[in-house]
Amino acid sequence: MARTRATLGVDLHLEPAGPHLRRGLTDALREAVRSARLAPGTRLPSSRSLAADLGIARNTVADAYADLVAEGWLTARQGSGTRVADRTVVPPAAATPPRPERRGPAYDLRPGTPDLASFPRTEWLRAARRALAAAPSEALGYGDPRGRVELRTALAGYLARARGVRADPERVVVCAGFAHGLKLLTAVLRARGAHTVAVESYGLDEHWRLLRAAGQTTAALPFDERGTDTGGLTDQGAVLLTPGHQFPMGVPLHRDRRSGVVDWARRTGGLVLEDDYDGEFRYDRQPVGALQGLDPDHVVYLGTASKSLAPGLRLGWMVLPPGLVGEVTAAKGETDTSGVLDQLTLAEFLDCGAYDRHVRAARTRYRRRRDALVAALAARAPAIRVTGIAAGLHAVLRLPPGTQGAVLRAAAYQGLALDALTPRFRHADAATEPLDALVVGYGTPPDHAWSGALDALCAALPSGENGSGIPFPG
Repeated sequence: MARTRATLGVDLHLEPAGPHLRRGLTDALREAVRSARLAPGTRLPSSRSLAADLGIARNTVADAYADLVAEGWLTARQGSGTRVADRTVVPPAAATPPRPERRGPAYDLRPGTPDLASFPRTEWLRAARRALAAAPSEALGYGDPRGRVELRTALAGYLARARGVRADPERVVVCAGFAHGLKLLTAVLRARGAHTVAVESYGLDEHWRLLRAAGQTTAALPFDERGTDTGGLTDQGAVLLTPGHQFPMGVPLHRDRRSGVVDWARRTGGLVLEDDYDGEFRYDRQPVGALQGLDPDHVVYLGTASKSLAPGLRLGWMVLPPGLVGEVTAAKGETDTSGVLDQLTLAEFLDCGAYDRHVRAARTRYRRRRDALVAALAARAPAIRVTGIAAGLHAVLRLPPGTQGAVLRAAAYQGLALDALTPRFRHADAATEPLDALVVGYGTPPDHAWSGALDALCAALPSGENGSGIPFPG
């Protein structure tokens, strides 16, 4: 009769070796404890359960346990089972000594992330519970590659109301952040025979590298006080823009250029890829509506939860022209989807109003930080100019010519992480002269670290009108 495998107890991976089962099992258990693979206090399977799993006699397991209890490796108490003894275990010597742990900066003002400590954990957990309780069983399957219909519907309503996007759930595709969406779009462009994408002279070098890795040639557009100059667009397959709040320079695209780039798309059949990365955060007036609202047939709207909630959610979305939905969905594939539970939670978070409440609270917090930054610089570093509109989670600080390197060294001495405008935020093909400037992410520090980060920044900056007075060693 075939042996029936027991289903009691817990799983334990062991590989007894040698001709003698009892000795091999004892050695395998002892080594698992000595190497710290089994931590002190770990409960082991019953002798009956482990014997069934290994296909050996129960007495063999019981004898091995008894040997290790006698040696002090295990403990056995009535009603508590057999456990790993609480004792100091010296792990085997490593082949190479461990590297010393690297300490991060004391303060971080690099742009790109919101205040992660302010993530609305309680409200998010409530929304997750409601969403999971209401979700049909089929929601846990592979589903529609465009994303869950609950989220696409909630996003269409929110984007139409808050950002002026002309959205329909059938034209919304959920993706795992902006970079994922851009990869899908470049795959479609390549399939259509388009091989050149125009980009802004100032922007994230990660995006340019992504385009080039996808086989696209990038053509840089010049930048001035009216934003990116789109007048030079010709036969490119697409143009990637941040029209609401140019990243990182911080100005909106002028209305004449907004209408001009839409006219170019209509005339040539090119696509406008609109990165609305922080559209909810404008502090001096109502934010400019999405460019997509001017022509939803030629503009692809891309947004994410990375700035409003947290980048670790890996949730983004595209609102596509009708003729592009099928191609992007096919490029995405049946199994290339974001986590269903997070999609359902975000849908509930939007529907119940928690997202709006969180964004309004965050808007107030970041506006106060920006105001504090401007006031502190005016008082302590009058040589520095804050450029761009009152919006977003970062500001560009124009430095006196020739001082950028000294400021970065002084910031490092203060334990402050900063990003210079160049080279990370400037396209390699840009014809304009590089500027001495910093891109300061005032949204990054948690509340308790904000004042210290601001003090460290002011201490690293030129204090005089002529750019003198930068404190740094050597």
